[in-house]
Amino acid sequence: MANQQNNQPQGNDVKQEQDINQLLKIKREKLSALQEAGKDPFKITKYDVTAHSRDIKENYGQMEGKTVSIAGRIMQKRVMGKASFCNIQDLKGNIQSYVARDSIGEESYGDFKKYDVGDIVGITGEVFKTKTGEISIHASSVTLLTKSLQILPEKYHGLTNTDIRYRQRYTDLIMNEEVKETFVKRSKIISAIRRYLDDQGFMEVETPMLVSNAGGAAARPFETHFNALDEDVKLRISLELYLKRLIVGGMERVYEIGRVFRNEGLDTRHNPEFTLMELYQAYTDYNGMMDLTENMFRYVAQEVCGTTTIPYGEHMIDLGKPFERITMVDAVKKYTGIDFEQILDTDAAKKLADEKEVHYEARHTKGDILNLFFEEFVEEHLVQPVFVMDHPVEISPLTKRKPDKPDYVERFELFITGREMCNAYSELNDPIDQRERFKAQEELLAQGDEEANHTDEDFLNALEIGMPPTGGIGYGIDRLVMLLTDSPAIRDVLLFPTMKSLDK
Repeated sequence: MANQQNNQPQGNDVKQEQDINQLLKIKREKLSALQEAGKDPFKITKYDVTAHSRDIKENYGQMEGKTVSIAGRIMQKRVMGKASFCNIQDLKGNIQSYVARDSIGEESYGDFKKYDVGDIVGITGEVFKTKTGEISIHASSVTLLTKSLQILPEKYHGLTNTDIRYRQRYTDLIMNEEVKETFVKRSKIISAIRRYLDDQGFMEVETPMLVSNAGGAAARPFETHFNALDEDVKLRISLELYLKRLIVGGMERVYEIGRVFRNEGLDTRHNPEFTLMELYQAYTDYNGMMDLTENMFRYVAQEVCGTTTIPYGEHMIDLGKPFERITMVDAVKKYTGIDFEQILDTDAAKKLADEKEVHYEARHTKGDILNLFFEEFVEEHLVQPVFVMDHPVEISPLTKRKPDKPDYVERFELFITGREMCNAYSELNDPIDQRERFKAQEELLAQGDEEANHTDEDFLNALEIGMPPTGGIGYGIDRLVMLLTDSPAIRDVLLFPTMKSLDK
């Protein structure tokens, strides 16, 4: 009996597969019949769309009685003898169409009855309201534009398997309206950022993706080979060093929005290719970057969401009030009671880490361990917007030191919902100090730190020519989109996230 019970699901699976194969066969037979009748939908090259579903519904007072042409995918279909209804989904939503034999002709109606859910059609007709009050289109013609040869997920259960959703984003967009809205909002967020920065006098630029030296961040790069020059090159991990070269060249306010690539793991916050924005402004410092960031986040939220109070999970994030500002030392002291100003040296810091069971590496110094304490005990508490300032110099190789505290630098990270949203500096413009920082990074590389920076001689040459005092910042665009769309994972805001191959 136990064996029979175990085998039963397999039998159901086989029957389901046979049913699907039969449906797929019928779809292809319908296409063949259309082609033999000279009605091949794949030979149609265009259809003039004059309206979209949402526009018709929102402006019904002006649209009633007018003839419109819409196009979209059949999502529901009810055939009732001489008259039928279908629901068409387009870019902006969905709308019902009433299709009657007497209105479109007997031959066209016969064809329409054979159309399947998933087919793409163009419908021309008059806007009206049914007896039940539903805004609809009374079709005068229906044109099959594309024959769907696959089967959509069942409408009322939708597409819920997350792996399939990410791998087949096209199906996800069809079946889950909220997913499409997320990516529409993503586009609006990036447009709003551009408007804000353009109004502030920034110029958008483009810098190389293939580089000989992938610097500007602590990350392991992807490597490839350039056949034409027979040279190994890397995919950029940051936008920083080339944008700073432009500041040297006299471009006082520049920004770039683009993909960067880091050879790291996958989780809810990380994808190996992601969208980064970096901007640099001459003659300001990290305080200027804090002001710009706070104002920009507030502007984008208002423009895209219509409010500066944003729901995220169980929290309401208030972007309207002034963002808190706290040093990293004070943040660790606030949440652990430990004052790193009183920790005398690296040995004392390591002893403390051992007591608190904070893992560190042999090469780590007091500044590294301060940062480890911050990550371990503080980050998760930073739900409302807070600028965490004044990082240890050991973890900030491109940042200007604080004049009164040379062990720390003029740097901040913005945290919201326990996540780093951006990272900013008063940029290091002393070429002698920068060379020493690169030297320290090279020593870390020799000790096995694959995320340390190589010395960039051309960048040092640029600094020797002279870079003015500069504020710079990098924003994780995907994390900002997550915040403003209440999305829990980075894959939810990437149209095509990185996925493990099914062949593996």
